[in-house]
Amino acid sequence: MLKEIVVGIDIGGTNVVAGFVTIEGKILQTIHHPVKQFETPELLANTFSEEIIFVCKKNNWVLKGIGIGAPNGNYFNGTIEFAPNLPWRGIIPLAQLFATKCNTTAILTNDANAAAIGEMIFGAAKGMKDFLMITLGTGLGSGIVANGELIYGHDGFAGEVGHTIAVKNGRACGCGRKGCLETYASATGIAKTVVQWLNEGQESVLKNIPAEKINSYKIYEAALQQDKLALKAFRFTAEILGESLANAVAYTSPQAIILFGGLANAGEFLVQQIQFFMEENLLQIYKGKVKIMLSQLPESDAAILGAASLIWKKFKN
Repeated sequence: MLKEIVVGIDIGGTNVVAGFVTIEGKILQTIHHPVKQFETPELLANTFSEEIIFVCKKNNWVLKGIGIGAPNGNYFNGTIEFAPNLPWRGIIPLAQLFATKCNTTAILTNDANAAAIGEMIFGAAKGMKDFLMITLGTGLGSGIVANGELIYGHDGFAGEVGHTIAVKNGRACGCGRKGCLETYASATGIAKTVVQWLNEGQESVLKNIPAEKINSYKIYEAALQQDKLALKAFRFTAEILGESLANAVAYTSPQAIILFGGLANAGEFLVQQIQFFMEENLLQIYKGKVKIMLSQLPESDAAILGAASLIWKKFKN
């Protein structure tokens, strides 16, 4: 009997990875190439399509579709639109390119939305119909699921919790505004907090590290040593994120908020404090109802599983 598979493609700023995924969420094989290898998106689609077709034929796999997670991905149009961290400019109809080359269904959305669907199909949100997915990496991405469906909005760009204003007239954000949540509550954000405080003369075991080399992992290591500045930085980050999540809860009344990404791995220094500050700022009717949880998707596989889930969810529906 032929095995049915879905290809999940993760398009990042550095690499493009495609995984062949079963309906149980098992990744059978991956192929990857650096983004800079492709001068045009058409060349990317051609190269990966040829390899996908070859691998499927070789293994007697039936390709059910291709899911794509990408920065600035528009689900409605199947396009990547004006992504600042990719080498191609403008609006790129990537889903259509793959659908044509591979003669199959192709669905594209932004990477955080793909992670949310992956969590619902394969991870901590199994069985949930209302939850928020928060990805804490270089920036802060998010996906909002309500009544069992991802919220896309009228134009495909809903759910940008990272670009809600957390601090009025605060830090400059890459989006061109000031005080966005992701400039404080992300791996980059917590590093900026620590560097700022060190420049102000606060003491820390981190003070002899060059500013450009301070990252969330080094701050975590310092916190393990009970460094006061590192511990304060985690508390400060948790307070800002907890307050913002308390506001987000009021929009969809989620059952849980699921955290994913490098910064979420700080565990005891972050998660419990986020829960505390969120709870402290929740409207009374929501208190005690919203769990902060960690993702159950393996970090190395999450983007592929999330992208593949776009297709598997379509068939399950």
